[in-house]
Amino acid sequence: MPHIVMEYSDPVSERVNVGQLLEDLHQTAIGSGEFGVADVKSRAYASHEWLIGDSDNQENFIHVTLWLLDGRDENQKKNLSHAFLDVLKQHGADVKSLTVDVRDMDRRWYAKEMR
Repeated sequence: MPHIVMEYSDPVSERVNVGQLLEDLHQTAIGSGEFGVADVKSRAYASHEWLIGDSDNQENFIHVTLWLLDGRDENQKKNLSHAFLDVLKQHGADVKSLTVDVRDMDRRWYAKEMR
């Protein structure tokens, strides 16, 4: 754990180095001291269709969901979300919507196999 899932409007990739942004988010998670290095998994998906308010797809976004196994306290989650938002602001200064959401996964139902 954790899983970092970054979604972004397709035109963002014309102005933001998406690979570097994902790497910086990944390193932020590792540098937080909350996780083992081998446990951090990150991925990014471009969205080709999106709506924000009444602007159709004229406004761009980057949204990061940070999935964590349950058990971390509110302060840990707050610190992680703000650290991720800082990274988003560094890379996406001209992106209209930058958001981070921290989600818990129930340990009882999480299954994992590493080979």
